[in-house]
Amino acid sequence: MPWHGWALRLIHKLGPWGLVLLCLVGTVGCGNKGPVYVEDHQRYVKIDAALEALRRAYVERNVDGFRHYLLPSEPLDRVERDVVLDVDTFKSITLDWTVERILIDNDTIDVYLHWQGQWKREPTDTPLRERGQGRMQFTGTQSILLQSVEGNLPFGMSGRSVPQPGSLGASERP
Repeated sequence: MPWHGWALRLIHKLGPWGLVLLCLVGTVGCGNKGPVYVEDHQRYVKIDAALEALRRAYVERNVDGFRHYLLPSEPLDRVERDVVLDVDTFKSITLDWTVERILIDNDTIDVYLHWQGQWKREPTDTPLRERGQGRMQFTGTQSILLQSVEGNLPFGMSGRSVPQPGSLGASERP
């Protein structure tokens, strides 16, 4: 006997309330399941939190907060100096970034991102508008720390062409 034959007989015997009961049991039985790979999910959440904390520390001009996520190394000393110069140069920093992809190989985490931002020396100045893309390499499983950077990242805008009051911003030039 085909499967639908016994199902139809069961529905007929139980009546309309039986059909409602079967629908409820089917709905409850097919509930939402959590992430299959819980440890991987938790690691992605930590990576996302570290990225957001770095962005927020930079925008809020919090050098100590930014340093908290840097692995002590010579290549990152330049990034740290650039952030300090940006904080000293600009009164207002706006930065947004979008993660293109994340590659994880054991303890090494490569984050490829696109960013755009505005930097102002004074609140009334014309902003310097820039955008770019780059790679941030993190390391760790429990504590996620920035290990290296490549590409055109937003840190170090004070060393780039900064518009003077009354001039056009970089993206507004004819």
